[in-house]
Amino acid sequence: MQNLKIKITAIILIMFISAGCAELMNVLQTTGTAALTEADVVAGLKEALITGAKNSAGKLSAQDGYYRDMAVKILLPDEAKIIVDNLSKLPGGQQLVDDVILRINRAAEDAAREVAPIFVTSVTQMSISDAFNILRGPDNAATSYLRNTTWDQLYQLYKPKIQASTEKKIIGNISTKDSWNNLTTKWNTLANSVAGRIAGLKPVNTDLDDFLTTKALSGMFLKVEGEELKIRKEVSARVTPLLQRVFGSLDQGTNK
Repeated sequence: MQNLKIKITAIILIMFISAGCAELMNVLQTTGTAALTEADVVAGLKEALITGAKNSAGKLSAQDGYYRDMAVKILLPDEAKIIVDNLSKLPGGQQLVDDVILRINRAAEDAAREVAPIFVTSVTQMSISDAFNILRGPDNAATSYLRNTTWDQLYQLYKPKIQASTEKKIIGNISTKDSWNNLTTKWNTLANSVAGRIAGLKPVNTDLDDFLTTKALSGMFLKVEGEELKIRKEVSARVTPLLQRVFGSLDQGTNK
């Protein structure tokens, strides 16, 4: 028994030294009747990230998950206004524009169905240091972790689906991307000319698929951030005993 106590004391001292501050000891304080261990904290953080990520992906992968949610709905760039305006003047043109927007958002909703496994893989690779940084970090620390570790893979998931939508012919054998490329090529030629530079004109990003994919991913992480904030701030969102204990330690620290 004495040897066990010595080992436990040594582990706690090592953890304290590696953390470099008193924060870690605050996390390991007694919550209720049971003390949080390092394993508890790591498991709790992983559970929180997986729960929040799955909830976010589930909401956005549903029909109209993107399309009917104005906070994340994907629209064409502002520079496409001239295309939209001209199409809208044609008989049935506004319907064509609406169909383009709908298809783009449907493509994002389709991609969202495959997001959860990517998030789960990232979470399982989380280090002990990552977990404690998230627990004691700002309210979007977990979201930032997922963004940093999954963005590239999610981009590769979303972009082909968005691209297939923008390349679909809509009128006169012309696709949304064709119209966009024609518009931006002419605009950038003017912006890069002597007259354009004098007038202060700025070239625009000609990669429509990149713009739309980035908007779709930003919407996804906006939802993840909302789920994270719920778990941090709302007791009712901590749906398991482990989440209640781990994030309850934050409440206890705040109230001191």
